[in-house]
Amino acid sequence: MSSKAILTLDDAKRIAMAAETEARRNEWKVVIAIVDDGGHLLYLQRGHDTQFGSVETAIAKAHAAVAFQRPTKASEDAVTSGRLIHLALPGVIPAEGGVPILRDGQVIGGLGISGVRSFQDGQIAQAGVDVLAQG
Repeated sequence: MSSKAILTLDDAKRIAMAAETEARRNEWKVVIAIVDDGGHLLYLQRGHDTQFGSVETAIAKAHAAVAFQRPTKASEDAVTSGRLIHLALPGVIPAEGGVPILRDGQVIGGLGISGVRSFQDGQIAQAGVDVLAQG
């Protein structure tokens, strides 16, 4: 019998802390959203001075990263190269900042960052998921 890897709340808090550290290091105000492998919100963090418009965007980026099992940058790159069909796909967010969270090669959740330029959101997201790779 094989066991399924899961994303725990403790994992989510560690990921969020690493993402927050990267954001603060750069003085970037962002929303951090983490969803489980079904796309359901597990953790959300927004500083009191971060634009509230980024809340739904961060959640959508995290959800898209799980649904499509790839970073949202893949859709951003597709759209910027002219593959506009990505704009018609349900749940696609063509902006960097959403990444799948992996454990042992399995998607166990998604991390979405919103609040600054998309490549900066992506930088923060990568710092967040890197913490799981470190053990």
